Amino acid sequence: MAEHTPNEAHPPGEDTYPGRHRAYDGRHRPTTGGRHAAEPDVLSVWATAQKTGPVQRRGRYVPESVKHPARMLPAIAAHAVHAYTEPGDLVLDPMCGIGTTLVEAIHAGRDAIGVEYEPRWSNIADANITHAHAQGATGRASVVRGDATRLAALLPAALAGQVALVVTSPPYGPTVHGLVRPGADGVEKFDNTYGTDRGNLAYRDLTGLADGFEQILRGCAVLLRPGGTVVVTARPWRKNGQLVDLPSAVIAAGIRAGLVPTERCVALLAAVRDGQLVARPSFFQLQAVRKARTAGTPLHLITHEDVLIFRRPEARTRVQGS
Repeated sequence: MAEHTPNEAHPPGEDTYPGRHRAYDGRHRPTTGGRHAAEPDVLSVWATAQKTGPVQRRGRYVPESVKHPARMLPAIAAHAVHAYTEPGDLVLDPMCGIGTTLVEAIHAGRDAIGVEYEPRWSNIADANITHAHAQGATGRASVVRGDATRLAALLPAALAGQVALVVTSPPYGPTVHGLVRPGADGVEKFDNTYGTDRGNLAYRDLTGLADGFEQILRGCAVLLRPGGTVVVTARPWRKNGQLVDLPSAVIAAGIRAGLVPTERCVALLAAVRDGQLVARPSFFQLQAVRKARTAGTPLHLITHEDVLIFRRPEARTRVQGS
């Protein structure tokens, strides 16, 4: 596994963490019922694609960010941060990629820590953090390079019980959509892999991916404060024509890790205009749907991601695997 390298400008700490996070007082904002029930940010359908991904990132992220093949929409991360934390809270993304969760957290006045296996993406995440601070973001953030299945070895022990929110998404296999450009033999695909290191979780089959993600969630459970929240975005995909049910695998992994499923929401990948969904499909999604329909299979465009929400139990009992 890769040796981890903390961001030198924003080190995560040594034996003690010099954070400024609110002491946990045994309370958390309700997400169903109570005074928040009618507020838009606690609805089960998140309208997170009113603007396209490129528009959401333009000027807010460094241009190299587009090279990551599976970027989370900034509006999804921002919605989770605003719905489940308060200013000064600590947010963690154990597979942070280009740092979307971290950037949205520090723009909202939260602090953030990310872990990323691939040096290429962790370097871009560092650049995005620096860019966010230049734009006035007030939170602090750091990125650690390493294997998120070994969180206890990567992050300071003093962070145990300090994290208010985890926001992350598992990989969808070694090759994903990426970008396209015209080529001599038609369309050419590029920037469509997480990396070439086969130690990356993306290279595992569904069973191996679920097992690795369970290890990551176990580590997150130790770092979460009692009542802390985990938000995972995931969606099924098709492999050789068969549906791969990643969301169900994530739910099972969370339960095995000692977390309690509390909500299942959807984050829209389509805009809402006059009561109608306006799809924002990639070239590959359109191509796959057209081919399937030509072959007689009535597929439809994907217009949302599942948002799976877990909570660490309030009782200070020993978390499984900790």
